Amino acid sequence: MTNQAASQNEVTHPGFWEAFRFWVKLGFISFGGPAGQIAIMHKELVERRRWVSNHRFLNALNYCMLLPGPEAQQLAVYIGWLLHNIRGGIVAGAFFVIPSMFILFGLSYVYVVFGKIAWVAAIFDGLKAAVMAIVFGAVIRIGQKSLKNAVMISIAALSFVAIFFFKAPFPAIVIAAGIVGLVGGSVRPELFDVIKGKEAKNGDNGYVQICADPEAECHLDPSNRRSLWIIIAFILLWVLPVAVLVGLTHSPTFLTEALFFTKAAFLTFGGAYAVLPYVAQAGVEHYGWLTGPQMMDGLGLAETTPGPLIMVLQFVGFMAGWNQPGVLSPFAGSILGSLVATYFTFLPCFLFIFLGAPYIEKFRGNRKLSTSLSSITAAVVGVVLNLAVWFGLQVLFPASGGFDYFSAAVGIAAFIAIQWLKIDIIFAVAGAAGIGLLYHFF
Repeated sequence: MTNQAASQNEVTHPGFWEAFRFWVKLGFISFGGPAGQIAIMHKELVERRRWVSNHRFLNALNYCMLLPGPEAQQLAVYIGWLLHNIRGGIVAGAFFVIPSMFILFGLSYVYVVFGKIAWVAAIFDGLKAAVMAIVFGAVIRIGQKSLKNAVMISIAALSFVAIFFFKAPFPAIVIAAGIVGLVGGSVRPELFDVIKGKEAKNGDNGYVQICADPEAECHLDPSNRRSLWIIIAFILLWVLPVAVLVGLTHSPTFLTEALFFTKAAFLTFGGAYAVLPYVAQAGVEHYGWLTGPQMMDGLGLAETTPGPLIMVLQFVGFMAGWNQPGVLSPFAGSILGSLVATYFTFLPCFLFIFLGAPYIEKFRGNRKLSTSLSSITAAVVGVVLNLAVWFGLQVLFPASGGFDYFSAAVGIAAFIAIQWLKIDIIFAVAGAAGIGLLYHFF
């Protein structure tokens, strides 16, 4: 009976091209910053397709929260790597960014040539309301699966208070939660060992089985030789484009961009909003790439496109190339500036995942670490709740003042459609965008 039940619950491992199509789709619907993107991935990958288990998903998210850079894009790289090794991670991470790169470039060009366009903003007003519903639905689902007792609920609540009211950085919260779990687990393991160590791996039953063949070599196993090759590849992928930019002696802005955005990529602990003051000060005051109001408009454009919010750095690169193109035309300079900013911002993300993920997977079932992981997972629920509340406040109480009843109505309708009527996310998001456009005209 057990084998029969297992076979009934078995989920076929997705082929590379099936996963490829999903990652492309995700790149076009990943609205709402990290909260919305994590919510969409959880619903699609854990609940709907069952490609990864809830425990594996949260284990990967815990690690990504500790890293500099956009955690949602790194989570996509991690899951792509889980499913199809390094090529899967490259495809997942690249297509998480590529659609937004083209969309943001188009909007940036329209912005510098024509200024703001009201009907485009109206479409994104509808999108934001739908994403708000997706985010709060994800908080409910993840919380139900992770907060199993009063201790875990308390850790999540303290995590929310620390980040929402006291602006504590993500990594500090995650590390503190891990220490609390480690100490608490040695005193009261029955309260802190929610993941249950090796028993957590049984939670993968009913999901895609990764490295199921014991005779085949598994890419999840750490390898010093592979790690060395990854580091060498990263160095080459960084040095070669920089060498080309060094040759552009009459357009020095682009080499400056490459060095600046590489530095920024290693300093973005806490997401896009943590690095914005650093980028704004350098881009506006030090390099003169754009003005302060243009920086805020760029943030608005980045918020209304799919992909990570840190894509605002592409807008900074666009404006740098447009305003300081050297011997190039402003249009050609904006293309090169956008590509340089995007490439050097996201390249380190792949290094962090491909180097660290095998070790995260190695210790996934370790009982000694399970109490720490239980506490970290609870803290992550608080962090995601913070993102949800922050995003909801931005949508419902816009900078223009007052309460946005239209967004509230669309958000409630989207929540009902997705959570209760089980309508596909892409249709709900598209419908909300259409409603936003109709509302603008009528």
